[in-house]
Amino acid sequence: MIAVMATVSVDFSGSHVFVSGGTSGINLGIAEGFAAAGATLTVSSRSPERVDAAVQRLRGHGGEVFGLPADVRDYEATAGVLEQAHAQHGPIDVLVCGAAGNFPALATQMSANAFKSVVDIDLQGTYHVLRAAHPLLRTPGASVLAVSAPQAFLPMLAQSHVCAAKAGVEMLVRTLALEWGGAGIRVNAVVPGAIEDTGGMDRLAPTEQAQELVRGSVPMGRLGAGADIANGCLLLASPLAAYVTGTVLPVDGGWSLGGAQSALHELVTRAASGA
Repeated sequence: MIAVMATVSVDFSGSHVFVSGGTSGINLGIAEGFAAAGATLTVSSRSPERVDAAVQRLRGHGGEVFGLPADVRDYEATAGVLEQAHAQHGPIDVLVCGAAGNFPALATQMSANAFKSVVDIDLQGTYHVLRAAHPLLRTPGASVLAVSAPQAFLPMLAQSHVCAAKAGVEMLVRTLALEWGGAGIRVNAVVPGAIEDTGGMDRLAPTEQAQELVRGSVPMGRLGAGADIANGCLLLASPLAAYVTGTVLPVDGGWSLGGAQSALHELVTRAASGA
């Protein structure tokens, strides 16, 4: 078993980091990475209970943490949380757009409302956060990160809604990198691979047999950890990537080189059939 390295040593002391969806799963891990690097944090999601729990957990790293609930599908609520974060901690140095939704369903077995729900959270919600945050970002110098998924560039069975939404997110990232670059704002995306101990992996690979299928499809031979994704975000947000914008960075142990598509096809087929 290859040991997972601890979060890289990058100093974000004095930086205000806002993580949308940063109260659970991969996004909470990203928030913890920035907290461990000394950042002042604001986290938001639609569940007040998750916000409160995340704030308490993140404060365990010793930094200042602020959290408010908002549904990214509601532009006014999202803008209100961002404005309060700005009032509390000042300009946003790093913005992470991570809120997302997913479930396995074939296109012909999915209602129009179900398709719309995922697009509204993943794509429209990302746009809401980006648009509302723009006047509150530190300029020049802000780093914007969107959390994408392999479905953005790999068509997958029972994932038409996510494929469409995440492809839109990645094109939005590239477009805003063009539009905002002159103001000194960098816009990039990270693509998590198969990450252990997350809700998504628990749903798609609920058994050891299913997880072994995923491990076998990853060139590096292991599931990713939350710290791996946090490290990717820390790298892109740091001065080490000062000349990097419009980039989509897979952090997946090589999974998107081919294994992700075949493994997820099998997993979502099992999930859709109840197997």
